[in-house]
Amino acid sequence: MRMGRFYVFLVLANLFWAGNFLFGSVVVEQVSPFLLTALRWAAAAPLLIVLAIVVEKPRWRDALREWPLHLLLAGLGLVGFCVFSYEALRHTTPADASVVGAINPALIAIVAGLIARERVGGRRVLGIGISLVGVLVVISRGDPASLLRADVNEGHLWMLGAVVVWTAYTILGRRLRTGPVTASAVQASITTVVLAPFAVPQLGGVSLDGAALGGLLYIAIFPSVLSLVLWNVSVKKVGASTAGVYLNVLPIFTALLGLAVGIAIGWPTVLGGVLVVLGVTITSIRRRAAERLGGGPEPRGHLR
Repeated sequence: MRMGRFYVFLVLANLFWAGNFLFGSVVVEQVSPFLLTALRWAAAAPLLIVLAIVVEKPRWRDALREWPLHLLLAGLGLVGFCVFSYEALRHTTPADASVVGAINPALIAIVAGLIARERVGGRRVLGIGISLVGVLVVISRGDPASLLRADVNEGHLWMLGAVVVWTAYTILGRRLRTGPVTASAVQASITTVVLAPFAVPQLGGVSLDGAALGGLLYIAIFPSVLSLVLWNVSVKKVGASTAGVYLNVLPIFTALLGLAVGIAIGWPTVLGGVLVVLGVTITSIRRRAAERLGGGPEPRGHLR
């Protein structure tokens, strides 16, 4: 039962990240994706600082020596990914956005393999191909001809942009020596300071209702802070390969949460989601086997 709790932590981390899609779609109806991003990290930064002190007891001076890389990563992962994904939620459903985003692990695997000059095996190519087909099913809404007509939902394109940005964030983040929670705290603080001059003037015309305010608080606490610590604690105990498999439940949780609040899900989303999850699982098999044999690097903390 001791190990069992870490699998529960992984499930909860993904459940909270799924809530980010749902609540994000509510908040962006009243504020811009940029302002939501600024408010999210302004609220999360103090919590992350406290969490870093408790969990990692960091030497802040050492962490700040890496400030150029932290600045770049903050621009990619905390600003770019969030703005792109929240913009996507203005044009598409949370379920569709999460399915398109679910291709991320496969893309990270292939890019990391190319950078390391690893041979791309047939199994990995097959998995990525299946995932891409799943994404195309969602983007085309089950009508492949719409791709030829360029009749594509703008939200899906924004989410693809978010996937590319997050891939760059993940790959570059491996160069950091700073611990994942401390790195998140530093980057959230940098984001807050840099965005403040642009975000503060926008606050004057903002009036959030109860649902949007609650959604903002949820985003700042659950996916930004709690998912981070649950994920990182679990990765240390069960390993990166096992933890990575649990990312496949993210689109499932997003769809279920959407159904719970009355957001309908079409067959293209269901079929595309199944294909993406299947493809990512196939893509991960080789990496999981390699990690069991050679103890590959563990991923840095997620900040969905």
